[in-house]
Amino acid sequence: MRIRFRFRAIPFVATVLLVALGIVLGRWQDGRAAEKIAQQELLRTRAGGAALALGAQVLAPEAVELSPVTVTGEFVRDWPLFLNNRPQQGKVGFYLVMPLRISGTNMHVLVARGWLPRYTGEFDRLPDFDTPSGTVTVTGLARASMGHVMQLGTPTPVAPKAIVQNLAPADFAQASGLAVQPFFLQQGGPAPAGDKLARDWPAPSLTVAKHQGYAFQWYALAVMALLFFVITGFRRGTKEND
Repeated sequence: MRIRFRFRAIPFVATVLLVALGIVLGRWQDGRAAEKIAQQELLRTRAGGAALALGAQVLAPEAVELSPVTVTGEFVRDWPLFLNNRPQQGKVGFYLVMPLRISGTNMHVLVARGWLPRYTGEFDRLPDFDTPSGTVTVTGLARASMGHVMQLGTPTPVAPKAIVQNLAPADFAQASGLAVQPFFLQQGGPAPAGDKLARDWPAPSLTVAKHQGYAFQWYALAVMALLFFVITGFRRGTKEND
């Protein structure tokens, strides 16, 4: 009995597509893992430095990303925004974002003050929260973004008390007419007693293993598709020779 391989065009094309898909998506997940690892290293490097005091000078997001920052000013109380679909510990909720006018300037910074739960079954009902009056000092981390979630349909316009899926400082500046730093301040430290805000922010490194696991699965798919094509080709060839 002579063993030979039987080439079949349609299975070959399907195998090529599956292998290409597995490799492309595996490399994409590897890239995402590398980004998270780089963020972790950046956080470790910058965390030990002195907190950067924000002022009127506009700072580039990439220059301050994950740096400890501090700012003194007053919250613009009539401009709260709610970033939707930000779950924590299995509960649905919002990130509360508010502009803070930096003392002695006309510059603002968007402060992610914390997480608030959403009322079950009441999409449009806004959660209660307290806003300190007068001059306050806020410390935390500079973040270029507060995350991006899938947006279906037309985005909700940026407006006071709006529930939005995603938010960029430039969009806020255009809607409000206020000068704003091109990044967020992710407020740290515990919320005052009695405040409903939670500040259990996800660490950038927590999803590295997830991306690495996904990459392995996609590469495994590519290998399995190739092996299946080769093995079944030889089996069919053997049967035809019997």
